[in-house]
Amino acid sequence: MEQLHDLRVSRIIRLSSPREFKEKLPVDEQAAATIVNGRREVENILTGKDRRMLVIVGPCSIHDMDSALEYARKLAALRIELKDDLCILMRVYFEKPRTTVGWKGFINDPHLDDTYDIEHGLFYARKLLLEINQMGLPAATEFLDPISPQYVADVVSWAAIGARTIESQTHRQMASGLSMPVGFKNSTDGRINVAVDAIRSAMHPHSFLGIDPDGYSSVITTKGNPFGHLVLRGGDKPNYDAKSIALAESWITKAGLEQSLLVDCSHANSGKKHEQQLKVWEDVLKQKTEGNRSIIGVMIESNICAGNQPFPEEPGKLRYGVSITDECISWEETERMLREGAAVMRTLAGKH
Repeated sequence: MEQLHDLRVSRIIRLSSPREFKEKLPVDEQAAATIVNGRREVENILTGKDRRMLVIVGPCSIHDMDSALEYARKLAALRIELKDDLCILMRVYFEKPRTTVGWKGFINDPHLDDTYDIEHGLFYARKLLLEINQMGLPAATEFLDPISPQYVADVVSWAAIGARTIESQTHRQMASGLSMPVGFKNSTDGRINVAVDAIRSAMHPHSFLGIDPDGYSSVITTKGNPFGHLVLRGGDKPNYDAKSIALAESWITKAGLEQSLLVDCSHANSGKKHEQQLKVWEDVLKQKTEGNRSIIGVMIESNICAGNQPFPEEPGKLRYGVSITDECISWEETERMLREGAAVMRTLAGKH
């Protein structure tokens, strides 16, 4: 009989189960406290109990453990310094969606050489998240593959569903079962309604195919996630200005959702130019000063050094602390921006 399956599959490699990963890399008390407190802080900001601004900031993508840890140490200190005015989480992104092809992120190809050592990628992604949380710094990430959350979701305090997967039923179902607040980005062309639909879908229970902690195919039944919210990342044009915010607010109101949204200072809102993130940030602060209450936070792409560098390239030739995906602002610029934001929030708090 002619072969009927796997005609276009070249290999299958079995991974260790999520349970095995967690036994090798367990969550200690310090990390657990950071994760729980980080989730609770975000939930309180979303519901208006905490008037601080949420700031999710860090590299566009993680490709080097050493520079990620150096960045985390700097950000952990700044989180403590500005904790009365800002709730800072580190952006720790391991999965990169691609419009066509390209490097899919640290989990998929951790050695940057097309060897696709996913076992290594998952192990060291979890290890890095644990080390960051042990610093007292909560972590935020995007979940792209529906299997990877079983390996790392327990060490994440905020998650995103990206612009390319916002209409995916698989991702809406997954979000309904995640244990942390989830931000849903508007689509790449700027449509907000699909993100609002995703938020509403994820609020409800779902049953779907997935894997259990031992890696077996299972039916997963969720309770629904009450902490979904909108992230504006721009589309065919930027959508961070007051007029665009008002339009987003109207969509949220019509859907009967909480008036809470994040503004992504990068991606289409900055035209993918790192120096334009400051313009978006200052516009958001201006809107807050003028009384806006729906903007509860921002996302910023930041690294040790500004800009980005061409990739693919031999790993040994890559410059330390420079993004290999989207452009990022430098650490020095990050400090200036966040201190400016903290000062604005402090002033606003004094008025209420």
